[in-house]
Amino acid sequence: MTTRLAVVTGSSRGLGAALTEHLAGQGWDVVACVRTESAAMAIKRAGVEPVLQDVRAPVNEALVAAVRGRPVDVLVNNAGTGAPARPLEDCDPRMILDAVDVNVAGPMRLTQALLPMLLAAPAPLIINVSSRLGSLAAQAAGDFAGWRTSYAYRISEAAQNMLTVALAQELAGRVRCWAVHPGSLTTAMGRGDADTSPHEAAVRLGQLLDSSDTTSPRYLSLEGADLRW
Repeated sequence: MTTRLAVVTGSSRGLGAALTEHLAGQGWDVVACVRTESAAMAIKRAGVEPVLQDVRAPVNEALVAAVRGRPVDVLVNNAGTGAPARPLEDCDPRMILDAVDVNVAGPMRLTQALLPMLLAAPAPLIINVSSRLGSLAAQAAGDFAGWRTSYAYRISEAAQNMLTVALAQELAGRVRCWAVHPGSLTTAMGRGDADTSPHEAAVRLGQLLDSSDTTSPRYLSLEGADLRW
């Protein structure tokens, strides 16, 4: 049986690190994108090939070389960034542009570079790690009106969801494209009342990768139901 290959961004900590470790433990080969040599050394283990790749930069030759032309079964665009929650008068528009560069342009860069390898896999899947806060329907309904969340995070997550939809429409019948809310994680970017560990979310996401659901685009939560766009 051919070993499946995953490319995961933001693998140095949080969900990315937990998912990289979990998939390797399940027999996957993982090309793990990190930004520093120290992070690469920390996650190096059997089945994991760390690569220095900042999603804000063009995809480099080291990442392409690590894939070695093999079919990529899943691309997990996990690297993300937020910003402090501030009122409009204190909000720097450059923070929105920075967040869009990481959360939207980053996944697009990886998808562009790896598309030939994704198309070579039997049932390729792109996972964009999103947030329920990116739902325009939920935001417009006031579901999160009382939450302190930055303009940059909400806008960039909504834009990332649109990227998922656009990719799904262009790649229909060839690559499934899903936006996945991982739950309320106990990470640096998580809320104070977060109750889901990165390891628990990684196990759930790993199980999701075995799904034969052909729906695309799809917007779902690892905590249960599909979400409203």
